[in-house]
Amino acid sequence: MTAPAASVSMWTPLRQPVFRALWTASAVSSVGTWMHDVGAAWLMTSLSPSPFLIALMQAASSLPFFLLALPAGALADVVDRRKMILWTQGWMLIVAALLGFLTLANITTPWILLVLTFALSLGSSMNMPVWQAVTPELVEREELPQAITLSGIVVNLSRSLGPALAGIIIAQAGTGAVFLLNAASFVGVIIVVYQWHRTPQKSGLPTERFIGAMQAGIRYVRYAPTFQSVLIRTSAYILFASALFALLPLLGRRELKLDALGYGIILGFWGIGGLAGAFILPKLRQQFSIDKLVAGSSVLMGIMMLALGSVRNFYVVCALMLLVGIASLSSMVSFTVSAQTAVPTWVRARALSVHLLVFQGCMTLGSLFWGAVAQSTSITIALTTAGVGLIVGVGLTARYRLRCAEKLDLRSSLHWDQPTNAFEPSPNDGPVLISLEYRIDPAKAEEFTKAIQALSQIRRRDGAIRWGLYQDLSDPGRFLETQIVESWAEHKRQFERVTNSDRLIEEHVRSFHIGEKPPKVSQMIYSKYTDGKGLQQPCG
Repeated sequence: MTAPAASVSMWTPLRQPVFRALWTASAVSSVGTWMHDVGAAWLMTSLSPSPFLIALMQAASSLPFFLLALPAGALADVVDRRKMILWTQGWMLIVAALLGFLTLANITTPWILLVLTFALSLGSSMNMPVWQAVTPELVEREELPQAITLSGIVVNLSRSLGPALAGIIIAQAGTGAVFLLNAASFVGVIIVVYQWHRTPQKSGLPTERFIGAMQAGIRYVRYAPTFQSVLIRTSAYILFASALFALLPLLGRRELKLDALGYGIILGFWGIGGLAGAFILPKLRQQFSIDKLVAGSSVLMGIMMLALGSVRNFYVVCALMLLVGIASLSSMVSFTVSAQTAVPTWVRARALSVHLLVFQGCMTLGSLFWGAVAQSTSITIALTTAGVGLIVGVGLTARYRLRCAEKLDLRSSLHWDQPTNAFEPSPNDGPVLISLEYRIDPAKAEEFTKAIQALSQIRRRDGAIRWGLYQDLSDPGRFLETQIVESWAEHKRQFERVTNSDRLIEEHVRSFHIGEKPPKVSQMIYSKYTDGKGLQQPCG
């Protein structure tokens, strides 16, 4: 049993030394990132007046996540996560420094800016899944919502400070200096991660192959309806909210006639709102379910976008951005908590990479679409349409519940007994056929068949490439459950992948079994002597 969220202080995760050090270093790096984002968006508005090119900046930032999220997640689950963070942070340092030097030398063009923004996002897309996957390693499960909220505080505090600092630095030293400071901000994270003595999880099984790990991640998501609900709710939100993310630089420069400092102040109010939301959110979680929180924050975000579509007063826009900050933080923390609590450890980075893929894919498509709408019509029409869509989407996706994820116990149950075999196959031998023989009261056969469908999803997402249930025609009370797994090593991994929540479903299915002994389990390996050509007739 985990402690209820209400009994855990928002600051409790900071008692963990490694989390505290990473949280502090990431705060500095996040300030640099927001400075960089403001500088890049502002530089593009200086280099080109095209709304499409400006919206393309958001697409250049999002597209690498769409392309690399799943491979990054697979790598994060099979390689040393600490080393992967070091490599990605180093890559981003180099790209940011290069952009800084080119800008100071007045060499940067719109397309150079887009290419290097894309390159920087490549590093971020490889870094994000592994960064999210290590968070549950650093804190207790009951502290995870607070840890993610603290990360939200970092984002919103940096969103408050970064844009304002960027505006001041741009006015005094130019955009290139902002990019160089961002490059320097990665150093702190690199130092902390380098000093972190992470204890990797040990297994007697060989490391998963890269392609096989990707396939396993896709298979898991395909047969995980609780996680799919998180993906659907996230995509419905981001497709419409992306209009504000993409068009805000244009709103500030063209509609409000702001300079870099004024635009930074608007983003600063967004960050202050998010910071306030981080303190409000734990109290709201005690009063409302996560589904009601997401619905309320999405409606609030939609209303703010409707207002921003028509209001052109600087001070009113700043006030609206405070509410935007509260709404966006509440939604994004809720989606992230739901995603992280809906998947077990063995596939966490891969599943979270799919969540990032959906998030950034919707951000990319949304940014391109709303940028095109704004260019062909107006910013007002684009923001108003997106705001209405966000509100309507709340009702259309209400049946996809997020609360279910919080109820899962995804710790490994390790309750499967190892059958005694006459010989031990090699890890790569296979495929493997596993069968379980049940004795079922024929009067309850239909009920049993319906109950075992939930178990079929578990078998498939844990490794089965085929699953079936068969009834004996000569003995209607005899049922045979079969599953085929790609290799012996993959089958052995199934023993570690079964969770406590899965065990409850297994126990419900086995409650239909009326035999004196448990269902008979058989394991069969594909014969290595089979050549695929059939038997040859002897000569003579």
